Amino acid sequence: MDDSELLFLGVAGQAEAVRAGKVTARALTEAALRRTERLDGELGAYRVVLARQALAEADVRDAARTTGDDRPLLGVPIAVKDELDVAGEVTTFGGAAHRTPAGADAEAVRRLREAGAVIVGKTTMPEFGQWPFTESAAHGYTRNPWDTTRTTGGSSGGSAAAVAAGLVGAALGGDGGGSIRIPAACCGLFGLKPQRGRVPTAPNPHLWYALGTLGPLTRTVLDSALIYDVLAGPAAGDRWAARPTPTSFVRAATTEPGRLRIGWSAKPATPGVRPHPEHVAALRETVGALRELGHDVREIDPGYPDTTAAFLPQFYGGVRAEARTVDRPELLERRTRQTVRVAALAPEGSVEWAIRAGERMAVRANRIFDRCDLLLTPTLADRPRRVGALDGLGMAGAMLRSRPMVAYTALWNVTGNPAASVPAGFGTDGLPLAVQLVGRQHDETTIIQVAAQLESARPWAERVPDLARQAGT
Repeated sequence: MDDSELLFLGVAGQAEAVRAGKVTARALTEAALRRTERLDGELGAYRVVLARQALAEADVRDAARTTGDDRPLLGVPIAVKDELDVAGEVTTFGGAAHRTPAGADAEAVRRLREAGAVIVGKTTMPEFGQWPFTESAAHGYTRNPWDTTRTTGGSSGGSAAAVAAGLVGAALGGDGGGSIRIPAACCGLFGLKPQRGRVPTAPNPHLWYALGTLGPLTRTVLDSALIYDVLAGPAAGDRWAARPTPTSFVRAATTEPGRLRIGWSAKPATPGVRPHPEHVAALRETVGALRELGHDVREIDPGYPDTTAAFLPQFYGGVRAEARTVDRPELLERRTRQTVRVAALAPEGSVEWAIRAGERMAVRANRIFDRCDLLLTPTLADRPRRVGALDGLGMAGAMLRSRPMVAYTALWNVTGNPAASVPAGFGTDGLPLAVQLVGRQHDETTIIQVAAQLESARPWAERVPDLARQAGT
């Protein structure tokens, strides 16, 4: 296999190839590094590539394989977003103000390594993950592999670009308002935001308090399921812990769900936002596909609560807490300094008030699931903008520009529910379309089951960006 064939096998395919002795972990890692060297100058997916460390780690994995090691991710190259600690590397959070290397891996990174993965680099993000556009003063623009004039979305845009272009089979992201689902939608990937507390955030007790979660972006549902089986489970110091799932994620991805009640709505949860007509068309096409799969699919009025009062204090408080950890505060971006100044106006107790308010709003939002097993919506209201979406904007302007990108996603960070972006074809602009599946609290497995059904009915992973195909061997 050439590099493209090997790297587009995805996580499950690569792991099986290593286990079967068809490829070594070193050869697989070398292929990922070659492709990164060839393409990433145009994409800007990585903040740092850990070539030397990754090759050494791959050699350790090959030695383990000869002794019968069959860990689920043995030898698979994976990237991680630059808000996760990797021992010996600076965790920049997308900026230039951090200078001190991390002393140890974050728990999620440790679990990946324990499962046999090879960590090949840290991916780009906007500073502190504040925006749904992966652009920063420190690291420039991250570009969409389907059209390099367009955004990857954010904040896990570097992770999305790396996976969509075939630099790696999976990359970890984080989601505090849509930051896994938004770049997945922009780049044609599967991206599941898990239930709050499903994946540990250690060494931090939380990620933007009750809003944030960690998880992978992948090309296939099975690849995400495989990684979630590795990541899931509480760790000491976590503020939140999800209830155990009734079955493994991988089993869910390979098990039919039976006939479900699925409610659908094109109504955004953010008032005053109008969805793009092609997103509504993709939603309606998915409604038809789900009916053909045997589900009872009906339009509903979700009756969304307005979660602004619960979201904003946690957003401001989360950025404020992260900004306090920097070594060089004078190097924070102008927009971030504005965010921190606004955050300083609110008392520390406002965050805890917002968390409690979010719990009350979650009760109201989850009444939807008295009428259905899953909710289907668009993932985005807007098409991916041209890069430079944040150019010249202060904090207030950036927030206004972000509203159509988070109009369907941020609500579910406040409530904690699992939600996934699922590919749904392509727009007339050549960029991916996507829909969002939202589940009951603690019920990722039903989302996984239905997403896998949709993937089987209308496969998406075999289509790759021209840029990635033209990269060749």
